[in-house]
Amino acid sequence: MSPTRPPVDPTEDDTLDLRVDDLVALLDGDLLDSVAGWGPADTSVGSFRLAPVRLERDLPLLARWMNDPAVAAFWELAGPDTVTAEHVRAQLEGDGRSVPCLGVLDGTPMSYFEIYRADLDPLARHYPALPHDTGVHLLIGGATDRGRGVGTTLLRAVADLVLDHRPRCTRVVAEPDIRNTPSVSAFLSGGFRYAAEVDLPDKRAALMIRDRALRHVL
Repeated sequence: MSPTRPPVDPTEDDTLDLRVDDLVALLDGDLLDSVAGWGPADTSVGSFRLAPVRLERDLPLLARWMNDPAVAAFWELAGPDTVTAEHVRAQLEGDGRSVPCLGVLDGTPMSYFEIYRADLDPLARHYPALPHDTGVHLLIGGATDRGRGVGTTLLRAVADLVLDHRPRCTRVVAEPDIRNTPSVSAFLSGGFRYAAEVDLPDKRAALMIRDRALRHVL
């Protein structure tokens, strides 16, 4: 499945200001409720968990995925390993608004996720964001895992993990490129609703939302 866009560098000036409760969370070192400790989720394709990226361990794998033409078309991070390293390091060295993770299925890293605070991202200037809206970016690393519903299953699992472990979050959001039909379809099948089209600086996107209130309906 094709991925969504990469996040804006969380160190850039156009990120949104933190609220008082976020400042408290920042002092505690956690704006996303301890992604590293969320634990596994049982899915129809196996046991899945999010493992925060460690560049010294994961960079070769991530860079290889980013150089896959199907991935590069939307992530635009093809090139030497340093290109991917710069993108990931900006998040690792930021204030915690975005956490880059490997998606590990039955012990095997096979996907890449970015879990981010959409309400603190420049994206929030383009839609009516709510406090603690949590965003998801995804790429499936191996071509053999694409086009057979794995992405849909993992999107639902990750959204459930967010809602289970972030009690203040009422919505999980995503903004895949409107041209990326497989990605939009996977979000729809994964329990997200199509909310709007939004013009972002780098693309026209489909705003996808999974509501806590509709979690067991869609």
